[in-house]
Amino acid sequence: MSDFFAWISTLPPLAQIPLVVLAFGIVVALLIFFLEIAPRTGQKYTIIRMAVCVLAPALVFLALGSVIWAAIVAGALGLLFFWLDFRSRQGAGYLFQLVGFLAPALALLAIGLIYPSIQTTVQAFMNSRGNRFVGLENFVWIFTQDTGIRTVLNTIVWVLIAPVVSTAFGLAYAVFIDKSRGEKFFKVLVFMPVAISFVGASIIWRFVYTARPEGQDQIGLLNQIVVWLGGSPVDFLSVAPWNTLFLIIVLIWVQTGFAMVLLSAAIKGVPAEQLEAAQLDGTNGWQRFINVTVPGIRSSLVVVLTTISIASLKVFDIVRTMTAGANETSVIANEMYSQWQGFETGRSAAFAVVLFLLVTPIIVYNARQLAKQREIR
Repeated sequence: MSDFFAWISTLPPLAQIPLVVLAFGIVVALLIFFLEIAPRTGQKYTIIRMAVCVLAPALVFLALGSVIWAAIVAGALGLLFFWLDFRSRQGAGYLFQLVGFLAPALALLAIGLIYPSIQTTVQAFMNSRGNRFVGLENFVWIFTQDTGIRTVLNTIVWVLIAPVVSTAFGLAYAVFIDKSRGEKFFKVLVFMPVAISFVGASIIWRFVYTARPEGQDQIGLLNQIVVWLGGSPVDFLSVAPWNTLFLIIVLIWVQTGFAMVLLSAAIKGVPAEQLEAAQLDGTNGWQRFINVTVPGIRSSLVVVLTTISIASLKVFDIVRTMTAGANETSVIANEMYSQWQGFETGRSAAFAVVLFLLVTPIIVYNARQLAKQREIR
């Protein structure tokens, strides 16, 4: 293919256009043949398939001068046409639909997910150059070095705090403004941070946390408030371990709007008859919320919690933008990038595998909950 384009580049511009169009037409014709014409039943199409099985290997042999490649092409065409003959029993065009709908998704999954996952897993057991098998050495390094242990612990802290607090705030806000005057306006105010990227949110909050030496004008909102109250400026992003909590606040600020919108929609789906029946039984507002509203929105709560948990596990932008992992604030995704940047590809891949293992139980739990909901329906 590269030789073909190299040859075309040597021709005059006006000669290149018809040749490229012709080559494109040949490719399209081959696709139409294999997907639409070849699967059809009948003696005529059987003869066409037989002719292709003979001519294609012959052309390959003449072009490459290799018997091996000609045999490979002949075998591949034989298997392909056998499959087409089998599928043609379902009717002409069935294979065209099958390939047309499934091929793009399967190709993207294979290229963007399956192959990188396998490659990363293999790399996790290799040295930094990727040319020598070192077994579990990279994983031992992660769980024996202070940096690696701190990174994993920080990630666990993120996933324990951010989803619970974001969901709790979003649920409380959704309940309090439900059917209130100005509900849409209040929802917009809380949902606005969702439209901001993590990098943009990080820059905003970095200005909020900014500290200048005592005696100078403070440009950070929090430190200005501290000075007004008679205190001294505090560098919030350098005081461990509280700096990790200050970073988590950014994710909570962004994700609360997401939780509020989903849970508000779920609350509106709770049957009013159930709430009225509970009220007639003499229950108060809190009892109706716990015994009627929460069970009615349980599936939405699971989706919100798992979604924010996954976002917390793979958080990168916030940490990288605000501290770059300094002062004991690094998380797995950030450390994975830092190790790769330092040409430690094995350790970087090992961090990626650890992150994958942490995310997998959440995904499995979410999938099982969705399966149970389908069974109930």
